[in-house]
Amino acid sequence: MHIREIPWLEPVDAAERLRALGGLSFLDSAMRHESLGRYSYVAADPFGQLIADQGSVRWNNEPVSMPARDAISHCLELYRTEGQPGLPPFQGGAIGYFSYEFGRLLERLPKPEVPEQGTMPDAIWNFYDVVLAFDHTEQKVWLISTGFPELEKSVRAERAAERAGLFLDQLTRSESGVAGRKPAIPRTEWNSNFDRESYMQAVSRVVEYILDGDIFQANIAQCFSANIPENYAPWLFYKQLRQKNAATFAAFLDHGDIIIASSSPERFLAVTGSHVETRPIKGTMPRSSDPVKDKQLADMLLGSEKDRAENLMIVDLMRNDLSRVCRPHSVLTPVLCGLETYASVHHLVSVVTGELAKNTSLMDLIAASFPGGSITGAPKLRAMEIITEIERQARGIYCGSIGYMGFNGNCDSNIGIRTVLFQGGKAIFQAGGGITALSDPAAEYQETLDKAARIFSVFEEDAP
Repeated sequence: MHIREIPWLEPVDAAERLRALGGLSFLDSAMRHESLGRYSYVAADPFGQLIADQGSVRWNNEPVSMPARDAISHCLELYRTEGQPGLPPFQGGAIGYFSYEFGRLLERLPKPEVPEQGTMPDAIWNFYDVVLAFDHTEQKVWLISTGFPELEKSVRAERAAERAGLFLDQLTRSESGVAGRKPAIPRTEWNSNFDRESYMQAVSRVVEYILDGDIFQANIAQCFSANIPENYAPWLFYKQLRQKNAATFAAFLDHGDIIIASSSPERFLAVTGSHVETRPIKGTMPRSSDPVKDKQLADMLLGSEKDRAENLMIVDLMRNDLSRVCRPHSVLTPVLCGLETYASVHHLVSVVTGELAKNTSLMDLIAASFPGGSITGAPKLRAMEIITEIERQARGIYCGSIGYMGFNGNCDSNIGIRTVLFQGGKAIFQAGGGITALSDPAAEYQETLDKAARIFSVFEEDAP
């Protein structure tokens, strides 16, 4: 492994330079935080790509005769390395996404009546031999080159040094202009699968299911879509998004005809060694520019019976999910209904931790927990059936997950909320909320608009 500390540069600038290599993945702590927003990662020019789509799996476009979860585990194990101390936790490995529909490969669930807009695979994971790892606290950056996919020691070392040189050369080049432009897309050009009345009816239907004893809660979202010009530049959109709606688990993935721009504030799963953490968000309140009013809104959220009940139900669900793969009695809840504040909203966030049982893989953990309970409901499978019935269309990246799985066994991932998909000449994103017996349909509809507001505002601005 070739490791070199290089002079500090902003991760977004590094991503700008490395875009030319193709296959860019940018895991971006756009909102700084001493732990949640400490690290960022930039990778490009992957040596391998694994795609899972409706049960079929391809590695570098060649068919693979094993299920997706086994194929991913096999690839990670093939390039297994020991972590290097003193470096950020991701030191080479896979970066990518699981769509919400990946859950159908793990459980028997109904198919939506309307496919997602476009042909988005259930999962795409790029395997990177070179990564730039940024520590915002220490203001340090390392170029880590593993030499994979070579496995013979001397050949691998030679490749690692050669690849490090290529990336260093690319980083010293002046930033090239971005092809395309970012014209404004006004709010009037967006369509949704719900209007206000039909969304309120959907909320009422979920409340009926709850009162009938089917479920305790379910997350219902509306999907916004708009046509974009042929030369629209998603990278320029993302650069504005990360400034206007900075988040700890932001990301930009460039898969050519599929581009994902995320400003998610929510961690799905993180693994360091054997330690697991998930941070479900349940409970949202819009922010105010008036500091006094903003504090009042935060206090209202902390005192909300409905939001607290919603959060507690999801904590129980996530504790149950982690208990399936963690050591007995190791699952704990160190934070319950804590307040976290972001650019446009306040959230209630809980923290659930555990210690993985021996011989448990990352994919075992993901299979036990995916999709995250905070964006399905409880009980999870029945809530997902109701979501499919009411929303009618596939969610795609929304409420899926974006992140990394390292060759050293570490991982970190977000919940795919506040996330935009660019595909097939369209921009698509969703906003939703958890429905409980205490939900007010009008308030729930407004909550979806509050969550979508910052994304709409970025689309409404021109960029040079």
